[in-house]
Amino acid sequence: MILATRNLHKVGELELMLPGIGLEPLPDEVASPEEDGETFAANALIKARSAREATGEAVVADDSGIEVEALDGRPGVRSARYAGEDADDESNLGKVLREVAAADGSRRARYVCVIALIDGQGEEFLFEGTCEGTLVTEPRGDGGFGYDPAFVPDETGTSDDRTMAEISPEEKNAISHRGKAARLLADHLNLPH
Repeated sequence: MILATRNLHKVGELELMLPGIGLEPLPDEVASPEEDGETFAANALIKARSAREATGEAVVADDSGIEVEALDGRPGVRSARYAGEDADDESNLGKVLREVAAADGSRRARYVCVIALIDGQGEEFLFEGTCEGTLVTEPRGDGGFGYDPAFVPDETGTSDDRTMAEISPEEKNAISHRGKAARLLADHLNLPH
């Protein structure tokens, strides 16, 4: 099955969450579509439809990001490009933390992931997962990617202040937005998880 991304972090995470399915990243010769949807679901479908059209294979695509309460839900669908089209994770995270500090409001945030599946018959399905948490003022931890070094998930418990970048991959997959969406996809495909 084609995973409509070239982000090897996503490929690795989803392979762990979907045992028994061989996921291939988007072939180099396939152009990435413009992600101009207003929602995570719209962008996931844009990527899935483009990959399906280019390869003719069953495809999975996800769109995910972080919504910050004090920023009225930003960066949202622009999470990967928040500090600019060619921004890296560090730049995006730095911009969010500066803006949250300047807003002097809630540090509440949530991760959202929508996975789109287009199966071998061309039917489309959507699976959504969320993970609620709080942003810390200074990034911590070496694991994960994106906004993980500043995101403390609620589901690890009120006495646990580890960021997503400080917990094990197994712990992260059990509570993350992507993990929850992937389990819904696994259930749909009758896969073990």
